[in-house]
Amino acid sequence: MKDSIYTIPLSEVLEPKDGCPICRLRNILEDRCLEYIMGAAMMEPDIRIETNREGFCFPHFERMLKAKNRLSLALMLESRLAYVAENELSIPSAKGGLFKKNIPAVSKKQSCFVCGEVNRVMDRMLQTLMHMWEKEENVRELYAQQPVICLEHCQQLMAMAPGAMGKKAAPFIAETQRITRKYLEELEKDVTHFCRMYDYRSKGQDWGNSRDSIERAIWFLTTRVPKEEK
Repeated sequence: MKDSIYTIPLSEVLEPKDGCPICRLRNILEDRCLEYIMGAAMMEPDIRIETNREGFCFPHFERMLKAKNRLSLALMLESRLAYVAENELSIPSAKGGLFKKNIPAVSKKQSCFVCGEVNRVMDRMLQTLMHMWEKEENVRELYAQQPVICLEHCQQLMAMAPGAMGKKAAPFIAETQRITRKYLEELEKDVTHFCRMYDYRSKGQDWGNSRDSIERAIWFLTTRVPKEEK
């Protein structure tokens, strides 16, 4: 895949003060990858070979359906189904061509072309972020001003930092934890307040910031905003 479509200035990720910057990066990468494969890249043989082999996860199938380009999706599904029929329905056999009996059911681990591309580019960009945080005061200031880093991405950054920054990882990890813990403390209060508002003794009291605390807690724990009921 042409990496040029993933060229994203870190300022585009850090300057907004709205939600988790790593979620924002992931969302931008997903949008660009989906737009690319649903467009001209759909007919590129090397891309089709990869999408046929890897397939897509259900969330990204949903995103492609919402793109309202059903012909592009149908063409990818056509070749993906053909690949599955040829490569993923074989049964191991014993010598002489006899099928083995009592073969344990083995489920093929689900793969996704979009997830793989996003993870690949995310790793590279997060390492760049850490190196810039280490060297540039402006990046450290922008990072410190983030309102939240969600749990999954906080853990990902903490796990990556020692390998990317060596002995200088400790201050970055501490700052990342500070941002996440500050948000978590407020989120816990809001969820607790939401629960208390269902006590008859709280009748007439102010809900404060608790009304959307369930949705925010689910997002904080999963990186995904739950869908609203229709």
